Amino acid sequence: MAQESPKNSAAEIPVTSNGELDESHEHGFNRDLKRSLPAGLGLSETQITSHGFDSTKEGVIEAGAFQGSPTPPLPSVMSPSRVAASRLAQQGSDLIVPAGDQRTQTKSGPVILADEIKNPAMEKLELVRKWSLNTYKCTRQIISEKLGRGSRTVDLELEAQIDILRDNKKKYENILRLAQTLSTQLFQMVHTQRQLGDAFADLSLKSLELHEEFGYNADTQKLLAKNGETLLGAINFFIASVNTLVNKTIEDTLMTVKQYESARIEYDAYRTDLEELNLGPRDANTLPKIEQSQQLFQAHKEKYDKMRSDVSIKLKFLEENKVKVLHNQLVLFHNAIAAYFAGNQKQLEQTLKQFHIKLKTPGVDAPSWLEEQ
Repeated sequence: MAQESPKNSAAEIPVTSNGELDESHEHGFNRDLKRSLPAGLGLSETQITSHGFDSTKEGVIEAGAFQGSPTPPLPSVMSPSRVAASRLAQQGSDLIVPAGDQRTQTKSGPVILADEIKNPAMEKLELVRKWSLNTYKCTRQIISEKLGRGSRTVDLELEAQIDILRDNKKKYENILRLAQTLSTQLFQMVHTQRQLGDAFADLSLKSLELHEEFGYNADTQKLLAKNGETLLGAINFFIASVNTLVNKTIEDTLMTVKQYESARIEYDAYRTDLEELNLGPRDANTLPKIEQSQQLFQAHKEKYDKMRSDVSIKLKFLEENKVKVLHNQLVLFHNAIAAYFAGNQKQLEQTLKQFHIKLKTPGVDAPSWLEEQ
């Protein structure tokens, strides 16, 4: 029985079915070796050869200018082991890739993102969470105040001014409503007087016996209708000015007051929250919450102080503007009513000129902007 020869790992060369050497592994080794060469040695200047299994050298790298003709090689022996090739590939962080006559250098390494990409959905979710928490605290504060269990911050002077403003707004709205009713009724009376004057004028032409009597009454009704239109213009001007004061100027100030009250509720809610945390124990878990609550309390306190200052300024300017506007409008209303019922047509017309009021002629449309130009 023939004795088997010991196997040598260096002699394990793959062979094809025809008994020829399988050169696929050798070509793979040459490709890996090219990638793992140091940066100082270009691939265009190297030639890699491999001998058969009967050679004493397992792999030879010949360095020099490769031109196809045999030149004296610079021997450098390296083992063709795949482990060694992989280690060389791992050690090199820079790789020189030939591109014609130029060489470009690329560096490999981990990619670090400068800024973390923010998710819009997470941002919206965070906003909803903050809004829900703020709404819960404010609702709890409002319920506590209504039940008499919670404390609220009160500025006595400012609260008194706000109450007076709201009361005055109701009274001005009542005056505005009554003035609009007077204007509607006066318009109907003027329209009736004008129709009555036309009827008297027609009868004065058809009744010869009562020509003068019908004529006098026709002239009187037409004069009353004309003076009524003048008074109607003055009343409508008064209504427009008071309406602007009540529904725009005062309403704008009350909107600021509402914002001030909302800021006051938020301030009291976070103040109460901070007071409850300060009354509790202080340890590693509660100290961060206390610090965060202190920051939120300070932010809402600044907002509350700013809104209180804005309300005070607006109330001051509103009072000055209200006195000026109402003074002029009340003088206009008084002079127009007195001149109308006194039958003083010149005084009534002078009153309208004093306040720059232009009457609209009945049956005549307003001029277009081209005609005004």
